[in-house]
Amino acid sequence: MQSLPRQPFIQRLRINILRLLFVLLLPLLLFVRPVIAENGLGGTLMEEAGILLVIIAVLGRFWAVMYSGHNKNRVVVQHGPYSMCRHPLYLFSTIGVAGFGLMVGSLLLTLLITVLAGVVLAATARSEEAHMRSLFGPDYDAYAARVPMIWPNPVLFQTPHEITVRVQALRVNLQDAVVFLSFIPMAALLQWLKHADYVTTFPLY
Repeated sequence: MQSLPRQPFIQRLRINILRLLFVLLLPLLLFVRPVIAENGLGGTLMEEAGILLVIIAVLGRFWAVMYSGHNKNRVVVQHGPYSMCRHPLYLFSTIGVAGFGLMVGSLLLTLLITVLAGVVLAATARSEEAHMRSLFGPDYDAYAARVPMIWPNPVLFQTPHEITVRVQALRVNLQDAVVFLSFIPMAALLQWLKHADYVTTFPLY
């Protein structure tokens, strides 16, 4: 079985750094108490919105991998989500991170981790684009001139009637999907530990 093309080293390094920063942030979340009442309407809406964003992130990443998993680093993928923005995987990952912040209940924390994820993934995207330009030259330049980098433009959407899906790529993405879905019970566990008064918390908007 042919293996999937490996990511450029700097790209993998930055993504691993982002994952490490997230793991290091988890203990801090134990000591944060949202100012918005968790049992009130505001807290409930934030939690439900966060869960929705995580689900959107998981489904969106699978959608993107269905188009890119077979062709990435072989051709310039320009259909499906890639017809609206050049890095839909990073877009949906950032959405998932924002969802986790909302589930924790802190608007300030949501902004902090979303911006952090966005900055790291944007830098990773620029590194990836340098790699793609070395592979495809003018073809990728033309694609980049037409399609926005991260923020999608739905007007540009286009897709063929049929696509080829690589099962191996879906299996790899499934691992990331499990990570994103784990945000939901992880946020619930953090809230339970705080309600049980196992830790001293401080308020954070």
